[in-house]
Amino acid sequence: MSVEIPVVHETDSAQPVAVSEAVFGQDFNEPLVHQVVTTYLTNGRAGTKAQKNRSAVSGGGKKPWRQKGTGRARAGSIRSPIWRGGGVTFAASPRNYHQKLNKKMYRAGMRAIVSELLRQNRLVVSSDLIPSEPKTKTFVNKIQTYGLGRRILILVEQENPVLERAARNVPDVQVSEAGRVDPVSLVAADKVVVTPGAARILEERLS
Repeated sequence: MSVEIPVVHETDSAQPVAVSEAVFGQDFNEPLVHQVVTTYLTNGRAGTKAQKNRSAVSGGGKKPWRQKGTGRARAGSIRSPIWRGGGVTFAASPRNYHQKLNKKMYRAGMRAIVSELLRQNRLVVSSDLIPSEPKTKTFVNKIQTYGLGRRILILVEQENPVLERAARNVPDVQVSEAGRVDPVSLVAADKVVVTPGAARILEERLS
């Protein structure tokens, strides 16, 4: 069984592209998609945040004054968190945020995402969106002609310097290779535009 991805083209003669229903016709699994997206975002965290607690701040080894008899509140260190210049009460330390996600779950989540994009008419195919020269004005005019929306993700088979130069100065337009696209970029896009070749790569990658 196959489903069709609609085509945007300057002429109305372009035919939809047929793709596998096993990839682009899956039900939307919200818990799985949520896990795939959050895992991707979490694994991108550096985890290098560090603060100093009272033991890491320089100084404070000597008791400021004797325990009793001064009339002042007792104090054991000038680096107490309640003192100016003291350590942080619950200081953050470097940590590893990595989460494991099985490849089978990842592919299933990606299939659910692209299937939902197709159901919502947010996934289209275009073979003439890639400009012949790296001119931003020409590229923007073509986007406006097609009415693709604000946040646009363009998937191509391989690196295309001409397209990247034409699109890199356009806000909210992202260009990516179909074999390297991530779930966050797919979910965030108002419209995902793929070339026919990129559609095949996406189909092979997620099958």
